[in-house]
Amino acid sequence: MLIERLYLHHFRNYKEEAFTFSPGVNLIQGENAQGKTNLLEALFLVGTGRSFRTPHLKQLIHREASFFFVEAQFNREGIEQKVRLSFNGEAKTLETNHTTYPTFNPLLGQMPIVLLAPEDVLLVTGSPSDRRRFLDLHLAQSDPLYVHHLMRYHKAIKHRNFLLRQKKEEGLEPWETLMKAGASYIQQKRSRLMEELKTDFQTSMQLLSGEKDRIDILYCPSFTDNYLKYRPKELILGSTLLGPHRDDVEILINGLPASSYASQGQMRCAVAALRLSEWKRLSKEHSISPLFCIDDFGVHLDEIRREALLSHVSAVGQVFLTSPTPLNHQIDHTIHVNAGALRLFH
Repeated sequence: MLIERLYLHHFRNYKEEAFTFSPGVNLIQGENAQGKTNLLEALFLVGTGRSFRTPHLKQLIHREASFFFVEAQFNREGIEQKVRLSFNGEAKTLETNHTTYPTFNPLLGQMPIVLLAPEDVLLVTGSPSDRRRFLDLHLAQSDPLYVHHLMRYHKAIKHRNFLLRQKKEEGLEPWETLMKAGASYIQQKRSRLMEELKTDFQTSMQLLSGEKDRIDILYCPSFTDNYLKYRPKELILGSTLLGPHRDDVEILINGLPASSYASQGQMRCAVAALRLSEWKRLSKEHSISPLFCIDDFGVHLDEIRREALLSHVSAVGQVFLTSPTPLNHQIDHTIHVNAGALRLFH
């Protein structure tokens, strides 16, 4: 799968820009705060319907405008497709396949994308919610039914928590019935995902670390099908104590929790390996090559690991890298970014 053209209007620091990409490795180069990451953010928005930097779409609107508009043309399995999405500060509009939607959710799975960013170290050191977000976004790109169950589960738990805070037991059971069905599906899919990622995750870590580090990933579910048992305590606390909203994932390096014992280099290597395994699974699920993006390429990696990562991603299909300096590797297309303007050079 290839993205061929991207048009930005009033998006972040871009007033208006249109450009094309190479089907190979695209380097987005420029000084800090010039718009390199903003470009990756636009690609990620087209692929997932959300930003990887903020939950607030208003922050994506150019400071001198009241809306943003993004258009992307891509080729999937030989078929040309175009998507248009806009946000005016209040309402979303998506146009795809000659249909208009008031939400960006239909984008999920149309243009699968994987992004490795410096903030991904939170997948090791951050809160369980950071790791659940990784699971949910990956599964949302490959299973529309997962999105349905996840949304229903969160709606049900919101209503249940409201009743718990009001100390009202009546009315809890219908929401618990909905939660049981959703929780079962969600955790089954998350468990299967962990098993399917594990082998490629371990292989990629061996490759990137020069076979120095062994890695493992464990799914830690929080599940109950007996809500009645925990009601007394939950009525006191006013919240639901068990369920997929409490799930976690643990990464082990050389048998020890990475969050406590791994070095910065090992952590960065681990999240890079995790993103590579994510790309491989999505490619199997969709039978196409997802886009692979790396923001601030090679940050906190030594030269050997940086070269191993670049050599590996160069073979995965269409790739987008950001860097303040040129890279010592074969690059198919370089775009220079300066103050929200893109200038091609050779």
